[in-house]
Amino acid sequence: MLTVGCLLSAGCGKKETGGDKKLTVGFSQIGAESAWRTANTDSLKDAAQKAGVNLVFSDAQQKQENQIKALRSFVAQGVDVIAFSPVVSTGFEPVLQEIRQAKIPVILSDRTVDVSDPALYASFVGSDFVEEGRRAGEWLATHTDGKATIVELVGTPGAAPAIDRKKGFEEAIAKYPGMKIVKSQSGDFTRAKGKEVMEAFLKSPDAKGITAVFAHNDDMALGAIQAMEEAGVQPGKDILIVSIDGVKAAFEAIVAGKLNCTVECNPLIGGTIMELSRKLADHQEVPRHVTSQEGVFDSANAARELPNRKY
Repeated sequence: MLTVGCLLSAGCGKKETGGDKKLTVGFSQIGAESAWRTANTDSLKDAAQKAGVNLVFSDAQQKQENQIKALRSFVAQGVDVIAFSPVVSTGFEPVLQEIRQAKIPVILSDRTVDVSDPALYASFVGSDFVEEGRRAGEWLATHTDGKATIVELVGTPGAAPAIDRKKGFEEAIAKYPGMKIVKSQSGDFTRAKGKEVMEAFLKSPDAKGITAVFAHNDDMALGAIQAMEEAGVQPGKDILIVSIDGVKAAFEAIVAGKLNCTVECNPLIGGTIMELSRKLADHQEVPRHVTSQEGVFDSANAARELPNRKY
């Protein structure tokens, strides 16, 4: 189910795609840093194949310079629509101006950008990251009676999910004087880096005071679980862990009692992006914002949902 915001005219579409012409969409992906990202890529590729769309795919390997190069390549190739998931929020305005001059409509996937003119992109498809962080904070407050000494595993610096999930979480716990974030460090959204950062947290002089972990994604939380187990700490019991994404491995960790909560962030948005791409190429109106409906899962409902996980 999707909720949509205000409508935006798609008059910037470059080409008609009626008749036998095959729609070509250029998509720049951040990389393959997590199970969530892999599922997101698979969703896009599967949806393109089912819709008969020619997908020109590029992996930025988590580097903005690679992504900007790919976007310019899409312009040179004359694709009908460009979609991308921005590595970071800033620095895309010049290339987006170039894309507008080429009259190619743009869809933002999963993450947003900071630009002076919102009309540089036609639509955003993805999640409300602030709300995800807020839900994580509210869950932790409820299950700790508003008292927790928290360490935070932050996502990639400058990335929209990292900025917004932190904002939402801090808004939620601000109501509780007994809840404080005492350490915060980037784990770059990867399991290996999450493990590394958690190891450092556990070796700090005040490690025994840590009662909770907030991880900006499941992969970092799973890395933190490994670090705890190797340090003789019981994850999910000695230290509560709440994270975001809702990947299958997180559900398995909840069922095993090692992860306490995951806030869902749905990566299966490929079909929506292909549908919007076709409308934009045909100069039709599209929603300015398409937000996925998502849930919160813990020991009360994770086991029931686990068989339904597609990612």
